[in-house]
Amino acid sequence: MQLGGIDAILVGDTYAEVCLGHETTLPATMEQMLTVTAAVRRGAPDVLLMGDMPYMSYQADRAEAVRNAGRFMSEAGCDCVKVEVDRRLASTVEAMATATIPVIAHLGLRPQSIHHVGGYRAQGKTADQAKRIIEDAAVMERCGAAGLLLEAVPSEVARMIAEATELPVIGCVAGAHCDGTVVVMHDMLGFGGGHPPRSVKQYANLDGLLQQAFQSYARDVKEGRFPEPGNGIAMDPAEQERLEGLLKTGSNDSEASGSPRFLDTPIAES
Repeated sequence: MQLGGIDAILVGDTYAEVCLGHETTLPATMEQMLTVTAAVRRGAPDVLLMGDMPYMSYQADRAEAVRNAGRFMSEAGCDCVKVEVDRRLASTVEAMATATIPVIAHLGLRPQSIHHVGGYRAQGKTADQAKRIIEDAAVMERCGAAGLLLEAVPSEVARMIAEATELPVIGCVAGAHCDGTVVVMHDMLGFGGGHPPRSVKQYANLDGLLQQAFQSYARDVKEGRFPEPGNGIAMDPAEQERLEGLLKTGSNDSEASGSPRFLDTPIAES
């Protein structure tokens, strides 16, 4: 699959919103995330692939977190996993790193914690909040994180973190000072669903294009323009003639071979 210059893919738990229709990311399960991440790996075998660990797959128990992270690596073919953390989960990040699992530490707005922080709100806009995020980034680096992801933090805060760390920093609505930027595919393509940030740059309007296509399809079917003869399957004329003969005589080759005859009563599928 050619990805137009895209270097890495994060298979995010936003899948629960934009593909499964949930209001939040919380309903995403391990099995769902493993399945869709493995599918992305098959479609894009050469990119750096990040698997997003879903809610409660790593928060409750360090050993369980390591096992679940290992499944993303071994079953889904990931190059690293992403977890939404702060300093309270530092030992979990350290345990994963010790188990040779590259971990991307997600700081700032953490959608799995929206009920705790009061919704989808930017983080780090006050000096106290910003200081805590900057300190959390340093903690994650010391614990062995392979990279940082900053979501919905002021660009000034992102710049301070990027300048202070040797880790690669990925921004999500975090300004231009990060080493990379991640955007939800549905947001950038105007595909609908989820909670697109107001500042996202939309590169296409697939929702409008699909609506137009569906309307044209429905109109063509209702007005008899589709399907046309060229949209169907044609029977060989000789076979059609033979079929008509069989139907007239009420016999077929299967009778001679002892196979059961077709029922004479027409059957309608409801």
